[in-house]
Amino acid sequence: MSVSYRQPGVVLTDRRFTVPLDHADPAGETIELYAREAVASDKADQDLPWLVYLQGGPGFGASRLIGRPAWFGRALKEYRVLLLDQRGTGASTPANRQTLPLRGGPAEQADYLTHFRADAIVRDCEAIRPHVTGGAPWAVLGQSFGGFCTVSYLSLAPEGLSTALITGGLPSLDAHADDVYRAAYPRIERKVAAHYARYPQDVERARRVADHLLTRDVVLPNGYRLTVEAFQSLGILLGGSEGSHRLHFLLEDAFVRTPGGAELSDSFQEQVQAQLSYAGQPLYALVHEATYGQDTRPTDWSAERVRAEFPRFDAAKALAGDEPLLFTGESVHPWVFDCDPALRPLRETAELLAARTDWTPLYDPARLAANEVPAAAAVYHDDMYVDTAHALTTARAVRGLRTWVTDEFEHDGVRAGGPRVLDRLLALARDEA
Repeated sequence: MSVSYRQPGVVLTDRRFTVPLDHADPAGETIELYAREAVASDKADQDLPWLVYLQGGPGFGASRLIGRPAWFGRALKEYRVLLLDQRGTGASTPANRQTLPLRGGPAEQADYLTHFRADAIVRDCEAIRPHVTGGAPWAVLGQSFGGFCTVSYLSLAPEGLSTALITGGLPSLDAHADDVYRAAYPRIERKVAAHYARYPQDVERARRVADHLLTRDVVLPNGYRLTVEAFQSLGILLGGSEGSHRLHFLLEDAFVRTPGGAELSDSFQEQVQAQLSYAGQPLYALVHEATYGQDTRPTDWSAERVRAEFPRFDAAKALAGDEPLLFTGESVHPWVFDCDPALRPLRETAELLAARTDWTPLYDPARLAANEVPAAAAVYHDDMYVDTAHALTTARAVRGLRTWVTDEFEHDGVRAGGPRVLDRLLALARDEA
């Protein structure tokens, strides 16, 4: 039974749906999806078009918003919005170290997780759309990985869409994970250089933390083993609009004096474990590289293998000389399944997914070339998470898709830019800009 309640300026309704685990076997096992319907309080009785929001990730449930912030407030001016927890996330049959053992051992868990990619998410949307809209097409707003899902939507079921809006999420249609990371590491290095140019004092601070971790075994209060590689992965912050500042504030109070000498402060450790833990989004670690799998080549821990081609990211070598420590980000490595207590029980499952050779295509270039759905995408000029060159190549491959290329925002522009980003995309899709 649906339950409705109110927040300032908005009426929310909890919605639950049952869908097949494998849409190729509609009579087989089912899973439950959760979504939150939202409508502006002063429009609650109006017949409005629908917009479904697909969260970035993979592995993150839809944002739990309060009131009408940022893009959400703009959307509520003309849409009923469905905030979907994609399968395996949030309240949609979550997949994690606690629930996956219900499937059996690692082999069974890995087989199960092959059904948690963009194509299955699109099929979920199409399964629930008739129950939400009465069968009418709806608009989709896809952020980051949600944009990847949107391109899959345009490939697999464009008849379900009235408008497709993408923010920071145009994927390459044919790149292997190795291609993605070969493009990513130089981009990440540029972001690190920009951070150090803004905060030159952080060069020595980062080196000092790295040196501490290379000579000590540090375990955070939640059981996370903080290695130097894990510390470097805090560079994921640098892809957000406030990330450089957040990283700076984190580093400035990293150490505290104790009777035994300088140690990493409790405050630093608390913030680091909150940033690095995958307890809330284990699917990100498990299926991140699988989002690039589309053929018989395994992903095979692509980010880790490709990193070896960029020796400047080696912390020990940087500290042996006078090079600044390079942070990393937007990549998953096998060591994280040893470091993170939320992932340790899933190490073998992750290994099996990394070795898989039967990935199916997620995009249909021929169908995209014939696209008739009004579509627009925000492409951030030097997005740390999604390669701009890959994004623009895809934009040219989707008939009628209009792009807004900007360096005004980082990857989280739809949040940081507020209603202006959504306004611009709607105008582009409607050919009003």
